[in-house]
Parts: sequence; C-alpha cells; structure tokens
Amino acid sequence: MKKILIYLIPFLLVVLVVIKLKSNKDIVQERVYHYDKERPIPVQSYLLKSGGEAAELNFTGTFQAQRESKLSAETQGKVQAVLVDVGSRVKKGESLIQLDNSLMQLQLRSVEVQIEGLEADVARYTVLTEADAIQGVQLEKAQLGLKAAKVQRNTLQEQIAKSTIQAPFPGVVTLKMTEVGAYAAPGIPLLQLTDLSELDFVLQVAEADLGLFQIGMEVTVSVDAFSDTKVKGRIRSVGSKGNMANSYPVQIAVGNMTGDRIRSGMFGKTVISSSSSEDQLYIPATALLGSNVNPQVYRIVDRKAVKHDVTLGRRIADRVQVIDGLKAGDEVVTGGSINLFDGAHVIATQGSTR
Repeated sequence: MKKILIYLIPFLLVVLVVIKLKSNKDIVQERVYHYDKERPIPVQSYLLKSGGEAAELNFTGTFQAQRESKLSAETQGKVQAVLVDVGSRVKKGESLIQLDNSLMQLQLRSVEVQIEGLEADVARYTVLTEADAIQGVQLEKAQLGLKAAKVQRNTLQEQIAKSTIQAPFPGVVTLKMTEVGAYAAPGIPLLQLTDLSELDFVLQVAEADLGLFQIGMEVTVSVDAFSDTKVKGRIRSVGSKGNMANSYPVQIAVGNMTGDRIRSGMFGKTVISSSSSEDQLYIPATALLGSNVNPQVYRIVDRKAVKHDVTLGRRIADRVQVIDGLKAGDEVVTGGSINLFDGAHVIATQGSTR
C-alpha cells in the first residue's frame, strides 16, 4: 500500500499542475484582445480634385551688405595712427589709418634739393651752350638728370599718399584688425568697411520653387527685428548653381531704413503668392507615408485601404503636389492610419486640405 501511495501521490500532483496550467492558459486567452481584421477602421480621407491651388509661400533669408571690403595697405610700414574705431561712420575719401612715412619725407626733401641744383645747372648750361663756351652734351646730361629726379619725386609723392589709407566708399567700420605700432604690408587686412545704405536680402530657394522668382520682380520684405516695418525690394539675381541641399540663392536688392537700422546678418521674411495650373493635383501632407525617397499613400478602393506609390513635386504650405501615381477623383487617407494596414476595411469621412 505504501509503495502504491509513493507513486500515486506524485502522479496526482502532476495531474493537478497540468489542469491548473491549462485553466490559466484558457483564462489568459480569454483576456487577450483578438483584433478583428474584418472590422472596418474609421479614417479621414480627401478626394482629389483638379483645379488651381493658390497659396502664399513664406521664405526666410538674411540681409547682407552689397558692398563690404577688407582694407589693406598698398605699401609697407608701421601703423602710426588709427583714426577710426568699430562703429565709426566715414565718408568716401576720409582718412582711416596713417602709416609712418617719415623716411620717405626725408627722401623727398633730398630729391627736391637735387632738382633745384639740376634746374640751376640746366639754366647755366643753356647760356654757355648758346655762347659756344661748352659742348651741348653737358646740357643734355643735365636735362636728362633733371627728368629722372622729377620722376623720382613723383614716385615718392605717390608712396607718401599711399601711406594714408582712405575710405573707398561711405560706410561703417565693422572690424578693426590693427593697432598703433603694428606692421602693415600689402595683402594684410587692417579694417573692414561695410556700406549699409543698400542691402541684399538673400534667400535659399528649393528647386521646385525657383520658378516663382524672376529678375526685376518687386517684393515686400519684413524685418524680424522690426515686426511693424516692411521694405520694398527688387529681385536682382537668381542663382544658377545649387548647393548640396539643391537650393539656389536669390538676391533681392532693398534700401535700408532711416539711420541704417537694418544690419548685415539680420533675418527677414518675404511672401510670394503662388497659383498652380489647373491640371496639377495636391494632397494634404498628412496623407504621406514613409520617407521622401519612397513616398506612399493609402488609396481607398472599394472601401479598402490600398498602399500606393506616388511621385511628389513641390510643397505649398501643408499640401504636396502629386506628379504621378494618383488622378482626380481618387480618395486618399489623411487621418486615422495608425492601425491601418494594406487591404484593411475602412469607413471614410471626407475632410478638407485646410
């Protein structure tokens, strides 16, 4: 009897554990949500219509000075005086930096003394030659020496004039890169001069929007720093070479405000009105699936959501142009696609692109 109990009790325990596990499995399966693939999913949709779309497109850019130059000396020498500082407003021809020219001034005085002596020699030799007291060759040598001395004087005067660095145009000193006692040489920048009276408002425009900009077209530009102020501008160039992001620079010439309030580097915006031709189709951006490399949409066909490849064009605000893959009359899903899958039954509620 004991032997029977030894084998019977473990067997009964195993049977009880198996029964309990099966009971737990049945309970878990009852609690697990079983998705009904045939149950319709409510979604929002948009029906494609042919017809012109109009929109106002905002473009952000920066103001840049049309004229900006780093000034350097045309001759070498020690900086004797810096007559301006950062922020100084200067006129055209105003002196900005003075280089040490004392040695050239001494050389000029020496040449002037030499010229005085040669002029006296020429006058004396002229009288003696006319009297046949000396040979004419001596007069010729004196005359040639006088000409050479005058050339040397003009050269020194030009070098002395170049030792004073002057403003090539009116503007504001925006950088100072030297101090008194520093050494100046050709090619070494000393000051940066910026003309703020005329500015360029520079945009980086995507390839799809480049056709909106035409040279000579008038636009209105607002300045972010002065929200209540707008300036008129005219497009003066449209870039012919794009950057790595396939954007092209567009330059809009604008006049500065009173007191040159707009500074180089400030941000601004311009609004361009766009209208598409009647044969173009646009869908809400919320209808797009995946990436821009392989864009897809859910198209509703016989109350089912079917994934569909599309080719996209330009983007206007919250809408995207469809170049290929859809046609007028197609209905696409714009909302409620989280639980959506290819071939799912849907209940669609049509909405608007706005």
